[in-house]
Amino acid sequence: MKLSEQFYLGNDVVAISKSLLGKYLFTCIDSVITGGYIVETEAYNGAIDRAAHSYGNRLTPRTKTMFMQGGIAYVYLCYGIHEMFNIVTSVEGHAQAILIRAVHPTEGIEAMQVRRNMPVLKSNITTGPGSVAKALGISRNINAISLQSDTLWLEDRGLSFNDDQITTGPRIGVDYAGEDASLPYRFYVKGDIYVSKPNK
Repeated sequence: MKLSEQFYLGNDVVAISKSLLGKYLFTCIDSVITGGYIVETEAYNGAIDRAAHSYGNRLTPRTKTMFMQGGIAYVYLCYGIHEMFNIVTSVEGHAQAILIRAVHPTEGIEAMQVRRNMPVLKSNITTGPGSVAKALGISRNINAISLQSDTLWLEDRGLSFNDDQITTGPRIGVDYAGEDASLPYRFYVKGDIYVSKPNK
């Protein structure tokens, strides 16, 4: 069953980010379903978070998606190379989002290998946000698509992790954010081979 629209509308993006661990993320691109369960996330807390694209309520052609009502995809290009998939949360105007950093693949793995040009399956197939998007066929072409769609959606299949199985720490690659770079807004499943490094 798809996660409800209500799931994404809470105002605590950090709590939602943690709760996404174990939720299944799927795409159906060109009639091929690919996906798996989320094992690493990062929260971006809108206007007050120096690491967020929407810090200071910065509204640009790129960030306008973040200001929409939660429950849609925010897909952007990073360094002109990698497309990154985020989940928009909260109500319209709050501009919060969660970056999906790693997925444990369970379905459509052969299709993921083709997309990643990976003849032999390796653990980095869905490790890191750029790899997640490429493996699942997520691009800016579906930016702002509803997560209730049949193209991109999340499901709760009863998988969960307790606090002892989850590591919390600072986000990766946000040194520009000053003291906000050290906020404990990254969550990942301990020991999962698909989590980006460091995974201690």
